[in-house]
Amino acid sequence: MIIGVGTDIISVDRIKKIIETRGERFLNLIFTDNERKYCQSKESPWINYAGRFAAKESVFKVLKTGWGLGVRWKDVEILKNKSGEPYISLKGKTKLIAAKKRIKNIALSISHDRKYAMATAIGEDVD
Repeated sequence: MIIGVGTDIISVDRIKKIIETRGERFLNLIFTDNERKYCQSKESPWINYAGRFAAKESVFKVLKTGWGLGVRWKDVEILKNKSGEPYISLKGKTKLIAAKKRIKNIALSISHDRKYAMATAIGEDVD
């Protein structure tokens, strides 16, 4: 059963400008080491950072919470399985919120081009 749906779209240029002006401070606040390693391995890392940023926002919408009040950006980690499909690992307060809402799985889709990145997350109770 679907419990929540979230979607987000962001300008790649917006993320690129934030990275250029705030640098490590922004990257360390938002992205885990694994996410940073993945994005930095790409020719245009800001495109992948934008995709992961949109994915995190979409997960916050599924959980019906913002990133404040004890919820941290890094509590939502975007990883890839062996097939290259993105999946979500929740930690800290986001994991507790998901359990309270009976969300057992969050399906994720990320898409991007040179201008925009978007993501959709669907929270499911898989029982």
